[in-house]
Amino acid sequence: MTAAPPLSGDVDLDADRLREECGVFGIFGHPHAAAIVALGLHALQHRGQEAAGIVAYDGQRFHSERRQGLVGDHFSSASVIDRLPGSAAVGHVRYSTTGETALRNVQPLFAELEAGGLAVAHNGNLTNGLTLRRELIRGGAICQSTTDTEVVLLLAARSRRSKIVDRFVEALAEIEGAYALVALTNKKLIGARDPLGIRPLVLGELDGCPILASETCALDIIGAKFIRDVENGEVVVIDADGVKSFFPLPRQPARPCIFEYIYFARPDSIVHGRSVYDSRKAMGAELAREAPAEADVVVPVPDSGVPAAIGYARECGLPFELGIIRNHYVGRTFIQPTQSIRELGVRMKHSPNRAVVAGKRVVLLDDSIVRGTTSVKIVQMMREAGAREVHFRISSPPIAYPDFYGIDTPERDKLLAARMDLEAMRTFMGADSLAFLSISGIYRAMGFAQRDPRQPQFTDHCFTGDYPTRLLDHDGERSAQRLPLLAEAG
Repeated sequence: MTAAPPLSGDVDLDADRLREECGVFGIFGHPHAAAIVALGLHALQHRGQEAAGIVAYDGQRFHSERRQGLVGDHFSSASVIDRLPGSAAVGHVRYSTTGETALRNVQPLFAELEAGGLAVAHNGNLTNGLTLRRELIRGGAICQSTTDTEVVLLLAARSRRSKIVDRFVEALAEIEGAYALVALTNKKLIGARDPLGIRPLVLGELDGCPILASETCALDIIGAKFIRDVENGEVVVIDADGVKSFFPLPRQPARPCIFEYIYFARPDSIVHGRSVYDSRKAMGAELAREAPAEADVVVPVPDSGVPAAIGYARECGLPFELGIIRNHYVGRTFIQPTQSIRELGVRMKHSPNRAVVAGKRVVLLDDSIVRGTTSVKIVQMMREAGAREVHFRISSPPIAYPDFYGIDTPERDKLLAARMDLEAMRTFMGADSLAFLSISGIYRAMGFAQRDPRQPQFTDHCFTGDYPTRLLDHDGERSAQRLPLLAEAG
């Protein structure tokens, strides 16, 4: 067994997580547009915590404020919001999946085109973004960022169409991959989803003003009404005359990302008509049926493992307890001048609840395993707190393939499930038993009898290697990674 580093008290359970993608929000026709967008971005903070930005239009000029850090660090003061006048605004929270962490990559990105100004915020990843970028540079384009989102602006600038919406749609015809886009022009708010609908986007309304947002939780926080999901392949154009809908690209069956339900979306969101919270509980219940454990207590890994742990505990008839306590008042970043101080800061985030786990046979429930390094620390933390046995249960299948659609996954050779079989993973973690939810189990939890490879209901490429689009920028990497998938675990 690979030895884990010694622990002293608490541990950072966020160090080995899948990184959230991004979140987008826009509103049209509201006198306090920027303030509303800032509130919406607060609700979407879980989707990106590196940077945030807002662009507003006051009828004559565009105004932009972009900052590295959390929304609350920069967009809670009236002085900042006052610098964003206007009745239309778009915003973005970012975790970088392409492009360095730098202010020049903070969205929304803005460009002044011949047809007028265009601000774009993007959730997802363009699988041909690098290829297009090189082509555009060869043609004389000048790039001011290293993010694939800028490709949309450059393509729109290259278009010869007279109307800015037509330029935007022409750009969509050239990009591939996953995207939920919200764009602002001099007169319109535009939303668009890729033909497969991999990333979510919803349409809402507040005081008669249309809203576009990544998740319904962003509508709830401002008291807005949910209207409907923006459909896969749909372009929604909002202006003074109302909301218009177009389908300029060839229609395809929808394949939303299954990880929105497993991890990314907030539990109180409704994604494509399904409660995320209920879906996660159902995954936990399926896992309990597939992989029960002789145990005394079910403990979730906070916070994402909580709903699945509730479902598991109910199905098994075991008590659900908070055996790991998360300190929500620890800031994401603070001054860390020495290694010893950094370690103390890490340990402040999570700590074991010894009163719950001491002397108990514990079922630890988490939503996923990436590299596995954090899982080793969690198991060790439970043992140091006095747990007699630790049974690890994961409410999703093994992540054996990388993502190219907006999730920050490492290369395949860094993914634990791509390097080890189930028993090797159990030994590596030091758990008494280990089980994952099967592929069939996750589809049952989502209301399907089974996965249908002929008509896929979701994109589940991280588990199966079944990528739903061409990977023009990643063909060599993908070919090298197409190794046999591990047998279903659990």
